Amino acid sequence: MPTYASLIELDDRDVQNAQEMASIWGEIRTEFEQHNASLEHSYAVMGPHDFLAIFEAEDNEAGFKCALTLRRHGLEAQTMRIVDTDDFSNVVDEI
Repeated sequence: MPTYASLIELDDRDVQNAQEMASIWGEIRTEFEQHNASLEHSYAVMGPHDFLAIFEAEDNEAGFKCALTLRRHGLEAQTMRIVDTDDFSNVVDEI
């Protein structure tokens, strides 16, 4: 399955407390599963972004649905399809 990374910022989300932000990941995980995707990892990030989410989706349509799910939860996200570096090396070797 294709893998995606979302760099997430909380600029527009009104977070009342840290526990609320921590609990949202369970909701997002459940909604991703409804889109034939799985949230593989989520990280809090120091720097210009607040979180990093790594997920796998059945196809690009499911990937778009997951990106929209993040937005629906008030999370500003830049979502990109990513490729493992070993897989990338195999592609490069074929050229």
